[in-house]
Amino acid sequence: MKGLLTLVLLSVSNLFMTFAWYGHLQFKKLPWFSKLGLVGIVLVSWGLAFFEYVFQVPANRIGFEENGGPFSLFQLKVIQEVVSLTVFTLCAVYVFKTEKLGWNHLLGFGLLVAAVYVIFRKW
Repeated sequence: MKGLLTLVLLSVSNLFMTFAWYGHLQFKKLPWFSKLGLVGIVLVSWGLAFFEYVFQVPANRIGFEENGGPFSLFQLKVIQEVVSLTVFTLCAVYVFKTEKLGWNHLLGFGLLVAAVYVIFRKW
């Protein structure tokens, strides 16, 4: 159960992270947002990043094996990267609609799955 909760919290965290890091590139289409200067955009992004951390920190604390969770530190990091790229890809393709999913993206995801296998396998 802690593993699933960790994945859900990391997914929500990465949704906020994607909008904090890349959303401003799309939000410029909004009239009120396009008038903000760089400082205003940074402040909006920081506001979104706050919520990223609200979900990310508990996810790592709950999921970490020394806190009773199922994952080592390396495993948490690899999970975070896979979740991050998955959420980003879904947002880029379906929300921002700026990218098309290509064969090279699919190959890259396959390599990430291989990385997960290597990190999680007991050698």
